[in-house]
Amino acid sequence: MTHFIHQFVRGTSATTVLALHGTGGVETDLIPLAQSLFPNARVLAPRGNISENGAARFFRRFAEGVFDLENLREETAKLADFVAASGQKYGFEAQKVVALGYSNGANIAASLLLSRPETLAGAVLLRGMTPFEPQNRPDLDGKAIFLASGRFDPIVPTQSVENLAQIFQRAGADVELRWENASHGLTSADIEAAREFVAQKFA
Repeated sequence: MTHFIHQFVRGTSATTVLALHGTGGVETDLIPLAQSLFPNARVLAPRGNISENGAARFFRRFAEGVFDLENLREETAKLADFVAASGQKYGFEAQKVVALGYSNGANIAASLLLSRPETLAGAVLLRGMTPFEPQNRPDLDGKAIFLASGRFDPIVPTQSVENLAQIFQRAGADVELRWENASHGLTSADIEAAREFVAQKFA
């Protein structure tokens, strides 16, 4: 199993949040947001193993929005195996893991849903996009997925977000796509919409 530098925060609820930072982030970045959205949940927060000019990422890219798909596939498998092993190590239920990802973290969470769907019960994807077009439709029946996107995001194309939402819907997921008049950075409206979704779907 690939090792990830990570933090694990114990909680009292059955849910475990897989907190996945954006490019240049560290493992602690999303822990406060995870605890705010999912009160009392456990939090598993890994740091991406890929370095892009010193900035941590979860997979390589050739340019902005142009992903190294072979590396994405490899790193997605490593992350899925890490989550499974962490469940055994820390004693949390594999069926109760929800991803909270921002930007690069949202993209690898989407990749998990498309290629290793058994890893996640659902996801909150903040400023994510389509990581790849799956050859086979994953089984996402019963999984709740929230996407928060900015209409003026210079990094994430609108079409890529809408395509990802459609892929998830066709795979049977319960999907909410929320657009804000915002750029790539998160807004309080994004957070409040995510909070409402989590309260409804993961209570």
